[in-house]
Parts: sequence; structure tokens; C-alpha cells
Amino acid sequence: MTFSIVARENAGGTTRFGIAASSSSPAVLARVAHLRPGVGAAASQNITDPRLGGRLLDRLAEHGDPERALAEVTGAAEHIAYRQLTVLGRTGPGFAHSGSRTLGTHGSAAADGVVAAGNMLAGEHIPQSMVDAFTAATGELEERLLAAMRVGLAAGGEEGPVRSAGVVVVSDVDWRVTDLRVDWADDPIDRLAELLDVWLPQRDDYVTRGLDPASAPSYGVPGDA
Repeated sequence: MTFSIVARENAGGTTRFGIAASSSSPAVLARVAHLRPGVGAAASQNITDPRLGGRLLDRLAEHGDPERALAEVTGAAEHIAYRQLTVLGRTGPGFAHSGSRTLGTHGSAAADGVVAAGNMLAGEHIPQSMVDAFTAATGELEERLLAAMRVGLAAGGEEGPVRSAGVVVVSDVDWRVTDLRVDWADDPIDRLAELLDVWLPQRDDYVTRGLDPASAPSYGVPGDA
């Protein structure tokens, strides 16, 4: 009951990975998104087994081949017919698996640096529309992911209304530099866009606060000396 996109951006010598997802069920990003700085990103959805995202990243960390990682995990996991998985590494395209018991109308699409997938969709064309939108979009990785989600929703999205959405990005530090979620709302993707407008101008300052607090900018809130 999810549509999602996993993408990579190489800028200024830094590789960033991001995931955006939306669903009719609550708190979708908490279950779906798996990222590891310097390694890659994976999404585990449909009848979700969050353990599989971590397994994909473990395999990817060992040998760097996302297609092989996907084959290794799908070949060993129980109940794999119920799972929909995507994975993306440091180079090349993403890869997807949709098990034979994936729910409803489902599909996936991939290109260099991006892969999208969904289930219980309004149409099989939606993942490709998201990949195309991401490829055409400009701006920060978070903005490009959100642009793809908006196009996916406009193209039909899930067959029913979506209620949760989120976007997460890792860069060159050991934590998520962006992790924004709308866990239950009538218009979660629009709400997510509002959060992103607030967050992006501050994102890099929070990295500085983690790495070098003495040089961090002021919080600019009452009580900040």
C-alpha cells in the first residue's frame, strides 16, 4: 500500500542517497526506508518486512553490487512472494523485486541513480512517471524526490487516498541529514512540502552543530545566548 522512490545524487565529491514514500497506512517511512552513508539505500514495502532493507544494505556494503544484493536477499528470505523491494548503490541504476503476491496493481521503473516502485496503484505507469519526474527535476535531492512524489500522486498514486508521507536523505556524516515525516493527514505530500520549505535552509547548520558546535550558528530562539 505504498509508492516510493529511491535516488542518488553525486555533487561536490559527496554521494547522497534519499528515499521518499507515501501510503494509505500511517507512518510509512518508519517501516519502508533504509539508508547507509557511503553504501546505498533500499526500500522494503508491500506487506513490509523491515529486516530486508538492512539485509540489502549489508550485502551492498560487502560487494557494492545492488543487483547481486537483491538476488541474494530475495533468494534467501522467507515469504518473499509478499515483498516489494528496491535497492540502489553508489553507481549505476537501481533494481526492484515485486513478489508474486504483491498487492493490487503494482510496478517498478529504474534509471541511472534512481528506482521507483509501488503497489495498490491506480496504474502501472506511475513508477515510470516518478522516475521521469526525478530525472527532469532540479534543486536539492530532497526537492527532486518530492517533485517525483507529486507527479506520482498526480498520475493517480495509490488507488485510494494516501495518509502518510516522508523523505529521508543521508550524506557524508553518520546520521540522516534530512528525516521528515507526516504520519497521518489528508494531504501528506503537501504537508511534507511545507516541512521541507522550513527544513532545507537549516539543514546544513544542523550538520555543523553536530561536527563543530563552537562554530555553529545561533539557534535564533528565545533563551539562546
